[in-house]
Amino acid sequence: MMNINPKLLCQKYFTEELAPLHKKYLALRDFFVEGLNAAQVADKHGYTISTVYSMTRDFRQELNGQEDPFFKAVKIGRKPIDHKGEIAVLVVSLRKKYLSVPDIQVALDARGISLTIYTIEKILTDEGFARLPRRDKQERLDSNASAVQKLPAPVATRLRLQPESFNTHLAGLLSMIPTILNYGIDKAIRKSPYPQTKDLSRLNSILSFVALKLSNIKRYSADDMWCMDRGMGLFAGLNVLPKAAWFSSYSSGVTRDMNVKFLRSLQEIWKAHNLLGDTANMDFSAIPYWGDDEHLENNWSGKRGKALAAMQAVLAHDPDSGIIQYGDTTVRHSTQNDTVLTFLDFYFADPNANNTLKFLTFDCRFTTYENLDKINKRDIKFITIRQRSASLVKHIDSIEDSKWKKVKVSKAKGTRTVLAYEEYKNLTGYDGLIRHVYIKSGRIKPAILITNDMEISLSELVRKYSRRWLIETEISEHIEFFHFNRNSSGIVIKVDFDLTMSILAHNVMRLYCKELEGYSHCKAETIFNKFISASGDVTVGDGSIEVSLKKKKSLPTLIEHLDSLGSVSASWLDDFDISFGVSSTS
Repeated sequence: MMNINPKLLCQKYFTEELAPLHKKYLALRDFFVEGLNAAQVADKHGYTISTVYSMTRDFRQELNGQEDPFFKAVKIGRKPIDHKGEIAVLVVSLRKKYLSVPDIQVALDARGISLTIYTIEKILTDEGFARLPRRDKQERLDSNASAVQKLPAPVATRLRLQPESFNTHLAGLLSMIPTILNYGIDKAIRKSPYPQTKDLSRLNSILSFVALKLSNIKRYSADDMWCMDRGMGLFAGLNVLPKAAWFSSYSSGVTRDMNVKFLRSLQEIWKAHNLLGDTANMDFSAIPYWGDDEHLENNWSGKRGKALAAMQAVLAHDPDSGIIQYGDTTVRHSTQNDTVLTFLDFYFADPNANNTLKFLTFDCRFTTYENLDKINKRDIKFITIRQRSASLVKHIDSIEDSKWKKVKVSKAKGTRTVLAYEEYKNLTGYDGLIRHVYIKSGRIKPAILITNDMEISLSELVRKYSRRWLIETEISEHIEFFHFNRNSSGIVIKVDFDLTMSILAHNVMRLYCKELEGYSHCKAETIFNKFISASGDVTVGDGSIEVSLKKKKSLPTLIEHLDSLGSVSASWLDDFDISFGVSSTS
């Protein structure tokens, strides 16, 4: 590329007409200074004669004004802050409301006026104000409350799309809409028995809960942190999400029967897409309660390492797809032994469905030997751990070393060798023999597995039960990311409904990351940080919605996936075509 002489560049600026105002200045100079007539000026500068006469007339009038028509006068010294004294009047009015200097500065900032503490103090001193006396915290809060300029918050309404542009802190949340559409989750929500009003449909309402769950919102009550985000509102088909009190009011109309019917409709989706394998892992989780606990029972909380007043929840999880297919928080001590049978009734409600379930794995305290017999008679295989007793431990210790078999068990990286011994014994309340498998590994106390599957190999049996720990990982994820043990969040949300919404959000997250190459087994926190927590700009056009995501290292993977889906449109967004792109900024 040829270098341009800086001197020639400067000469070009003064010799060429670079702007209309510059051209006008030269034309008027030729007319008044050089003595050219209107025809000559028009011919030289490309004007019409009438335009030249208009320019000269306007110029004569502009010279009578206070400002130069071409060149701005430069005043020496610091620029005046308050030309008309309006800011000083505002500062005085705020002091008369008993506000301190820092509070006045904050109030001015809210009005777009930037003043230093020193300037505010000088204005008050010049106006004759003394320092405020020392006040307690309540007096300061009262004075600030009286001086706050309250702005009306928009009410959540169903969105009527029209051309506009806005930015959002959670543009990545909108990238989950194709997942919801591809699996028909929106249709299941529409057909659910959940409440709706003339203002908000059940789809708008349920997606509002899902938006909070997927956005890692720790406290529903802190609605000033999220309810004004237009992107979260767009996800639910609203202008903005409803305020915190609405969530409490909505959940009050939800019953356990509604949750079961909705979970069953979701299960039909999972079965139709072959997302449920032959095994279901089941486990309990305690949801602590911090209010009046007289009506609650004590349950063990693994998160806190002690028993406390809590609601007992049961979850059923598919170890292959990561889908949580069932949840119930209405479990009591008197009914917890029957939860496994309740789940089987739930799973096999439709005998004509794609029912692939053959195995159940659960903890030793999950049910009784009598119920194990009922499971066996329903032709369902189970694997569980039997509780240790002194006599059983003594029996295991008496087994000769030569009778233990070495079993290789596959794990995440390579294999692991353990010692196993099996025998068949009777159990009280169980009809027939049951297979006992004792497993030793290092110095760890032997594990005692019992199963009614007489054909499965030892290595496969150990591997299948070891995957039961995945549900504990999922429960931990519910606690940490979906805030399962903080479900009330400062306002009253029905626990069983909150669990159902957590399950829905969890499954949407699993399906979302399942489609992202290399991220199918990542935790929810990782997916949120890499993809969902991404700011961006949303442009609504004529029949289209364009989402421009800010640059991130993981963004190309997401954009490549979204491009492969082609054009998508959502009914709750007026069937506008939704497209995703990359913003020019990071």
